[in-house]
Amino acid sequence: MKNLHYYNRHIGDLKQRLKASVDLARVRELHQVRPYRHLLVVARLVFWFVLCGVALWQTRWPWLWAPAAVFQGFNLLGFIILLHEQVHEIVVAPARSRLNRLLGLLYTLPVAMSATQFRIWHLDHHNELGSFQDDPKRAHLSPKINARWYKLLYCTPWLFLKYARSAALEAKCYTPAEQRTISMERMVNIAFHLAFLLLLGMFAGGGAILRVWAIPLMFFFPVAFILNRLGQHYDIDPSDPAKWSTLLEGNPVWHFILLWSNFHIEHHYFPRVPFYNLRALNRELRPFFRQNGIQNHSYSKILWGWFVLNRKAHTEWGMENPGHPAPRTHTG
Repeated sequence: MKNLHYYNRHIGDLKQRLKASVDLARVRELHQVRPYRHLLVVARLVFWFVLCGVALWQTRWPWLWAPAAVFQGFNLLGFIILLHEQVHEIVVAPARSRLNRLLGLLYTLPVAMSATQFRIWHLDHHNELGSFQDDPKRAHLSPKINARWYKLLYCTPWLFLKYARSAALEAKCYTPAEQRTISMERMVNIAFHLAFLLLLGMFAGGGAILRVWAIPLMFFFPVAFILNRLGQHYDIDPSDPAKWSTLLEGNPVWHFILLWSNFHIEHHYFPRVPFYNLRALNRELRPFFRQNGIQNHSYSKILWGWFVLNRKAHTEWGMENPGHPAPRTHTG
C-alpha cells in the first residue's frame, strides 16, 4: 500500500464541515455493523445468481436467456460489492479476521479476482483519491483516450484484458509476499473456473458454457461494471474536495440491483458505514449537499454525458447548463 494519503492532505476542513452539518449521534448509529443484514443480502444475491444460472441452463424457454444473462451480469457485480464491504471490515467484527478473510476469498470466486489485490487497490484508491498517479483506479482504469469508440471497449470483454494489465502494473509496487499471495489467489480462481467449465461442458455441452458462463461474465458484467463506475468519480468538480465523488441517489430499482453502491459520495465521506445504511446516510447528508451545491445525478444523465456529449473522466461536465463551453479539469 502506498500510504501517501493524497486525499487527507488535500481535503482541507472537509471532515470538520461534515461533522458540523450532520447529527453525529445518528451517524455513529449508522456505523453499527449488523452481520445478519449483510448475510441477508448475500442470501438474496446467491438466490438470484442461482435462479439466473438455472434459467440460462434450461432449454425449454429460450426467451428467458436474454433477461437472465443481463441480470446475471449485475449479480456478478454484486459479488464485487460484497467484497468491497469485506475490504472495509464492515461485515463482521474486525476481531474475526479469519472469517472476514474467508468471505473475501469466496466473494472473488464468481469473477476470478484476487481478494488481496482488490483490498490493496481499493484502500489505495481511498487514500489517494484526487491523485492522477497514485489513485490506481484513475491511473490505470480511467480512459486516457477521450473517444466514444474507446469508451465502448470498456463495455466488452476487452475490460478483462485492461484490468489484468492494470493489476499487473500496480502490483509491481507491492511487497514480494503480497505478490505471491495475489498469484496464488488468481491461480486458484482460474482453476475453479476451468473445473466449472469442464463439468458444464461434460453435462450440458458447449451451448450451456456460452449461455451460463461466457455471455453473462464476458459481455454483461463489463456493462454493469462500467455503469457502476461511471457513477463514482467521473462527473466531479476537481477544485472542491467535497465534490470529488458523484452524488447519485438512484431509486429502489437501482438500490436493489447495485446493492446501494450508487451512494458513492456518501461512502467516501464515511467509508465505515455498511452498504445497507447508506440510504439513511444520504438522508442525513442532504443539508450538506444543498449547502455546498452538490447536484444529484441519474444514470441516464451520466450515460448521456459520457457517451453522447463525450465528456472526459474526472472533470466537471457542466450538464446543468448545456451551453457550458468545456468541462473543468484537475490541474493539481
